Amino acid sequence: MIFIDLYPIKKLSVKEVTFLNRNAERWKQTEKIISLKKKNNPDYVAELFIQITDDLAYAKSYFPDTPTERYLNSLASKIHHAIYRTKKESSNRFSTFWKLELPRELFRIRKYILYSFIILLLSFLIGWISAENDNEYSRIIMGDAYVNQTLDNIQKGDPMGIYKDQDSLSMFFLIAYNNIKVMFSVFLLGILVSLGSVIYIFQHGVMLAGFHHMFYEHNVLGESIITVWIHGTIEIFTLVVSGGIGIMLGNSLLFPGTYARRKSFGMAARRGVKVVMGLIPFIIVAAFLESFVTRHTEWSNLIRIGIIVVSALFIAWYFFIYPNKLYSENNSKA
Repeated sequence: MIFIDLYPIKKLSVKEVTFLNRNAERWKQTEKIISLKKKNNPDYVAELFIQITDDLAYAKSYFPDTPTERYLNSLASKIHHAIYRTKKESSNRFSTFWKLELPRELFRIRKYILYSFIILLLSFLIGWISAENDNEYSRIIMGDAYVNQTLDNIQKGDPMGIYKDQDSLSMFFLIAYNNIKVMFSVFLLGILVSLGSVIYIFQHGVMLAGFHHMFYEHNVLGESIITVWIHGTIEIFTLVVSGGIGIMLGNSLLFPGTYARRKSFGMAARRGVKVVMGLIPFIIVAAFLESFVTRHTEWSNLIRIGIIVVSALFIAWYFFIYPNKLYSENNSKA
């Protein structure tokens, strides 16, 4: 029973009344869910627990020693008990993370992923226009050594030969390590009020434009797109997501909403770390493709384009379609 029904409204501050009006219905629904006799979905109950503990932290900060705080503390205890009453075996923890936890976090940060993608797209367009108006743009962006080697490969009839110069296994470990480091950097730079992450994404966008424009100038753009995006579909998307959680981290400091700034940042940091850890396997897959598959330019275009299409479809499903489906199912349960 929501205590507000029994507590004199005149004894509450305006801020507390606003807080109650905004959340009371959700708290009632939470009480109803955890009081059900049938076994609840433990992962959904865990998500409710996170929401209630966030509310409790806010109440402790702004309404200490009030019925509001005591009620939320009691409700949090009930949910905690419900979680352990319906808890799955630890052997399922791994599958739960990939099937439920990570997709739910991806749904929550979807707008930040969109912001990151827009920044990458705009920076790519700026880079392409710059390359169109400056013949030295590609050299400025990628360096003389890289450009000279690539031009030499184009003259030899093997435009993407640069991917064949290194041993596959050592290349795999080097690329995986570098990309994981980049991912953490893009995320953590969000501490600089999002600006650090934005700059990092922007730099990669103009570099990508300079790279492809170099091949466009020598009439081998199609080959460069097919070759690079075999691994780039996943690799670039992990960069976009990393940028998104970096922007989210910065926004938690700039716009904490109804939470204390420290609390808002802590919530965003925990959410970001969870997503970052979930991206590591995708980065490893991208590194494998770049090291062992991209170099096979002799393979038919049908096979190579097929790899790109499958990668893109999986990304669309796992990062957008499936999280949205989970969200819809959770809403219907409530």
